[in-house]
Amino acid sequence: MNARQLVTGSTAGATVPRDAARRIAEALGGRDARVEHGDGWAHTRFTIGGQGVPLGVDVVADTRRPPTGIAFLLPGGGLNFAANFFTPRSHNLAHHLRGTGWLVVGISPREDLAPAADITADRGLAAHARDARSVIDAVTGVLPLPHQFVGHSAGAALALDLASTDTSHRLRRVVALDTTGPYTGDLAVRAAQSRTALQGLIDQGTYVNDPGLKGLLGCAVADPGGASAVPWPPGPSARFTNAGLAHFALIRTSSLPGLTNWIYRQGFSAGTYAFGAGPAEDRFALDRTPLEVWAGATAALGSGLVPNALLRDLMSVWAADGTGYAIDWAGIRAEVIWVNMELGRGDHPRGAELIRAGGNNRVGFRVVAGYGHGDPVWGSTAAADVWPLLTPA
Repeated sequence: MNARQLVTGSTAGATVPRDAARRIAEALGGRDARVEHGDGWAHTRFTIGGQGVPLGVDVVADTRRPPTGIAFLLPGGGLNFAANFFTPRSHNLAHHLRGTGWLVVGISPREDLAPAADITADRGLAAHARDARSVIDAVTGVLPLPHQFVGHSAGAALALDLASTDTSHRLRRVVALDTTGPYTGDLAVRAAQSRTALQGLIDQGTYVNDPGLKGLLGCAVADPGGASAVPWPPGPSARFTNAGLAHFALIRTSSLPGLTNWIYRQGFSAGTYAFGAGPAEDRFALDRTPLEVWAGATAALGSGLVPNALLRDLMSVWAADGTGYAIDWAGIRAEVIWVNMELGRGDHPRGAELIRAGGNNRVGFRVVAGYGHGDPVWGSTAAADVWPLLTPA
């Protein structure tokens, strides 16, 4: 299917959104398009790119009214648009933004559609910024509307990085959802140590990290009581159940081994976990996001892989010691709405402070209590507690 065949159906009053999706696809050379319609909306998904791994682009348009602006959505590390912003299908952050007047354009990273063998040492933050910029420039070239960047986690760091070099008067806002700017003190030192370790992996030819959430959540839903392969901390000869392991990994992410899990104050999801007399007696619960929603999000992933070069560059941003990648905080001139989660990335406002120090006073930073890292996009109460903070009147 080519770009001219992208939009189908004859929904009354949908002329402007349908034309927007078509024009975007034509400008980008969209291929392999898929279109779905819902109550008052249309979602178009296509890929772009010539040789090599393609880039996934999603357009979500309101079919009842024309958009007043464009929201470019940038997923977190290992995630794609569908998982991060379009789950659950009927009620998600993309629909929230659409409902407030924005044409939503999601830009998924290339690694989402790539096998591990195709992820190379050059897939750092600069490569992600180039990909995103190519889409943003093409879209705003055919639809010269006010726009904003909305990113979650690594996608929020990317949004801030893009904004630091964007001088367009149409860029109105950057929304950074649960991410980190430079650390200070011991955490900055730890970030530098993690950067060194990640560079060591790259030097050895290990270019990719697999968080394993897709398989973990799949097993937890399909066979919750089954024994996992992971030792149970109170008695290492025993093994977590599949459901127990999934909950422990989501709730107590910061306690897991690895080069990047320490960046969370507690974990991916707010909740409680108490060990019992044996793995089957463990008691656990998620406070904000049901396990089924987590499973639905991870099921929507492509590879679920994260390039080590991206993780290395993020660690460089957080170490802020003059080595490796850095964001020009003083270059960010648009309004910044930075909202972190208490149990996710926590209260680390240094990035927002540096933007203000550069002369931009339109910067807000706040922390939402009782939420983990993924809860602001998937949580059952996020629409009331978090989303209104991202779309001020």
